[in-house]
Amino acid sequence: MKALLPTPAAHRPELDPEFLPASLWTRQYRSLGDEHGTRPIEIELLRPDGAGTRHDDALLPDTPEFHELNRHHLERTIKFLLWGRGGSRVRLKGCAELCDELQQAYAPGGGRAFDADFVERVFGEALTIQDASSGSSDSPPSTASARGTDSALKGCRIGFDLGGSDRKCAALIDGEVVFSEEIPWDPYFQKDPSYHYEGIMDSLRRAAAHLPRVDAIGGSAAGVYVDNRVRVASLFRGVPDELFKDRVENIFLDIAREWNDVPIRVVNDGDVTALAGSMSMKDGAVLGFAMGTSSAAGYVDGDGSITDWLSELAFVPIDYRENAPADEWSGDIGCAVQYFSQQGVSRLIPASGLEIDPELGKPEQLVKVQEFMEAGDDRAAAIYRTIGTCLGYSIPQFARFYEIRHLLLLGRVMSGKGGDLIIEHADTVLRDEFPALASTLQISTPDEKMKRHGQAIAAASLPVLP
Repeated sequence: MKALLPTPAAHRPELDPEFLPASLWTRQYRSLGDEHGTRPIEIELLRPDGAGTRHDDALLPDTPEFHELNRHHLERTIKFLLWGRGGSRVRLKGCAELCDELQQAYAPGGGRAFDADFVERVFGEALTIQDASSGSSDSPPSTASARGTDSALKGCRIGFDLGGSDRKCAALIDGEVVFSEEIPWDPYFQKDPSYHYEGIMDSLRRAAAHLPRVDAIGGSAAGVYVDNRVRVASLFRGVPDELFKDRVENIFLDIAREWNDVPIRVVNDGDVTALAGSMSMKDGAVLGFAMGTSSAAGYVDGDGSITDWLSELAFVPIDYRENAPADEWSGDIGCAVQYFSQQGVSRLIPASGLEIDPELGKPEQLVKVQEFMEAGDDRAAAIYRTIGTCLGYSIPQFARFYEIRHLLLLGRVMSGKGGDLIIEHADTVLRDEFPALASTLQISTPDEKMKRHGQAIAAASLPVLP
């Protein structure tokens, strides 16, 4: 039996009708389990320091008839967990017959070699997938790292956010913003890390000038940060590899020393966005999802705390068709970045009938689509309706791995009237196809206060004072 399953859908994405939602495929897979029986499995993701998470799932019986369906379900699930939660040691219980096949896929030269290489860069060791059926069933620990509360804003703090076109910085006294500034910069292709170091220090000095003292510094930037060390970050993509380890990896620890070793905390910007939303809404279980150059995400758990999960959702699979569009970087097909980003908009332009020069950059193509949308062109509206429908079917896939009460949508793709259409059609899909989830989940966009100061306030709350 092939890995394809019939997936009847109440809604078809207008410009991408062959889209095969992972959520519907999984629902059909589980319906086979109702008919033929299932077996429980455990997927543990561990890191070199012993921290990790466990995901409980179920497979169909271990028979040749269901082998390919089981392999597909498990491989796609592991793929999501690697990018969503993160870990370098995958331990499987209850599915020994699939371990070797999956290890080969996630080995150098295998189909998932890109994913394996990313794991090694982040965690400093090769990815391993092994059978652990005889091991302990205790759940590995997973730590929450910061919680946005009033007490977390006490003292004189600086919060910063490093973007690809500007760096934002704010000074706070007991949670009150006394200074906020946004300064343009161009970090992506700078080869000398002194550019980044001096730029960050300049923003900190400007903010510190408005404080009687500096008690703590918190920051956010795109990328993966472990214990304030830079593992993978687009801000430093121009720095040669030979300089990265010596000059970039510990850049924020070096900055902290310049400020008398005050507590400092730097995390992924998506997590800080989710934390800002959680603080604004006074609730937890927030998934922040930004549709911009790529698909960026961050998560705050049900208690309102940032976790140590990666939440790099650009690379998670959400479309299970065999000929899904391939991501130009990882080479894998059906990943979220091809649907919920500027790339996703550009991909749909030919099918929409809009006459936009394909030689334009993707940001410029998005601007053109937005202009058509503002002018009332239904061809542009079709792009946003398609994205919204795909999103509506993808949210239940996200909810397999995240507790979500609030989905906070951001990014340039969400700007203007098109963003409203995306939310409208995502809501419609949820309401019609997944009513139980729709009753507990709210989709929203940031309010003006959060747009102005929320990111900096949340970032400033990250460090814990002695």
